[in-house]
Amino acid sequence: MKEVVIISGKGGTGKTSIVSALAGLGPKKVLADCDVDAADLHLILNPEVRETMQFISGELPEIDKDLCIECGECLEHCKFGAISEDFQVIKENCEGCGVCAFVCPTEAARMYPRHCGEWYISDTRFGTMVHASLGIGEENSGVLVTTVRKKAGALAEEQGVNLVLVDGSPGVGCPVIASLTNADAAIVVAEPTVSAEHDLHRVCELTEHFGIQTMAVINKSDINEHISGTIENYCQERKIPVLGRLPYDSRFTQAQIKKQNVLEFDPKGLGVKMESIWEKMRQELEL
Repeated sequence: MKEVVIISGKGGTGKTSIVSALAGLGPKKVLADCDVDAADLHLILNPEVRETMQFISGELPEIDKDLCIECGECLEHCKFGAISEDFQVIKENCEGCGVCAFVCPTEAARMYPRHCGEWYISDTRFGTMVHASLGIGEENSGVLVTTVRKKAGALAEEQGVNLVLVDGSPGVGCPVIASLTNADAAIVVAEPTVSAEHDLHRVCELTEHFGIQTMAVINKSDINEHISGTIENYCQERKIPVLGRLPYDSRFTQAQIKKQNVLEFDPKGLGVKMESIWEKMRQELEL
């Protein structure tokens, strides 16, 4: 079994559109949307949720007003400003350190599991999909990414599937590192803009650090041919295969509106280009 993660140095490069297209090519696969902070693969694949699991990470305190004597110990010791003047927990500020429960003389402050979101196992027209929804303002998305990715791998083994296709997070932070952990290969999606070229370098340095086989796709390549050429030269110098170029095309958006990938929406145009990218990826990975 091989796990391929599609990532990008910055958001908005078209990563999810490419993942959804690759999902419809080749043999059966398991899909994972690890962009849990802003998941959108479900908008194209329209999954039917089969199982829903709660994501619990860390703890949050609650203060029992009947037990609270308003001594002020919790207010004095909290370094995050998470206790209000009327001795209520301000959840947006709380880091879950537990100092309020530790210093409370009447045990009015108690710690409870922190519900941060949900994750799902769903059926799609392209196979099983594991995805998640992080709660508003919640953190620990790296932990949720790991949960989604591990479950996708376990389902692939159960189903005898040889490929896990992961829609990773943009950037180089904790969620991206969690997406790449133990992956066999990464496909970096870049666009020819100054910021995207800069972030491409950063994310390629990250995959190189972890020793992950790296490939690239240049999306919206015709908006700046000069930078597209610079990106290709950079990839050539780093021995990163460029699987293909895709144009800036409104048919990507039109397909999304219809909850389709570009193979379904434009099989003889963009679909042919995606088939070429798939074939080159298959050869590189020896699938």
